[in-house]
Amino acid sequence: MRKNAVKEKLRAGEAVVGIFCTLPSPATVEMLGLMGYDFAIIDAEHGPMDLETCEDMVRAADATDIVPIVRVAMNLPQNILRYLDAGALGVQIPMVNSREEAERVVASTKYPPLGRRGLAGTRASGYGVGMNLVDYVAMANQETLVVVQVETREALARVEEIAAVEQVDVVFLGPTDLSTALGHPGQAAHPEVLAAIEEAGRSILSAGKAVGTIARDLEAYSHWRELGFQYLATSLTSFIAQAGRAYLEGIRKYEGAGG
Repeated sequence: MRKNAVKEKLRAGEAVVGIFCTLPSPATVEMLGLMGYDFAIIDAEHGPMDLETCEDMVRAADATDIVPIVRVAMNLPQNILRYLDAGALGVQIPMVNSREEAERVVASTKYPPLGRRGLAGTRASGYGVGMNLVDYVAMANQETLVVVQVETREALARVEEIAAVEQVDVVFLGPTDLSTALGHPGQAAHPEVLAAIEEAGRSILSAGKAVGTIARDLEAYSHWRELGFQYLATSLTSFIAQAGRAYLEGIRKYEGAGG
C-alpha cells in the first residue's frame, strides 16, 4: 500500500488527469506513468483483461508512480475486493443509480468500521509480511479512492443523494451512457447531454465532492476545469486514434505536395 497522490491532489482542490486503459497492457500503464499522467483507469468493465492481467497492470503503475484505479464491472463485494487485493488504489464503479448503491460501493471498498471489506494478507498489504495488517487497514481506509459513475436518468435525478454518501470521493458523469439515456446515443457532445452534465456537476460540487467526466481534448478539458471539475480523463483508444490520424494526415499532405 502506498499513498494515493490523486486523492491528495483532489483534497487540495487540484485537478488530476488520467486515461481509461481498455487494452490489457502493463507496458502501456508503465508508459503513461513515465509520461507523467496522474492516474490510469484499468478498465475491467469494457476491456478484455482478466484479474491476473489487471494485477500486472497495477504492478506497472507501482513501478512508475501512477495511481492505478480499476473500473470494476459489477457492484458486488467479492468482485470489488479482488481488484483492491491486487493492489489497486481505487475503484470506479459504473451505473450507480441511488444512494443505496453508492453505500454498497463504500461498504465493499472500506474495512470496518467504515465498511465491510474482507481482510487477508494479499498483494495490497504486502502479502502480510510487508506491512502489519493493523497499519494496512488504517492506511487502506484512508488512501483508497472511491469513484461512482452517474450514467442514467435515474441517477441524474438522485445525484445529490449519491454525492452525499460519506467516503465517496468522486462522482463521475459518463457522457457516452448519458447520451443514450437522454435519447442521443453516441452524441456525447449533444447540447442536452452537456447541459445535464453541467447541472449535475454543480449539484455534486455543492455537496463538497469532486466531479469527473471525459475530456478528449484541450478544449473539453478547459471547459470542464472552468466549471470546477477536477477528475478528468480520456480513453487510450481515443488517444491513439487522435495521434495516429494526425501523423498519417501529415504524411499524406506531405506526399500530396510532392514531398
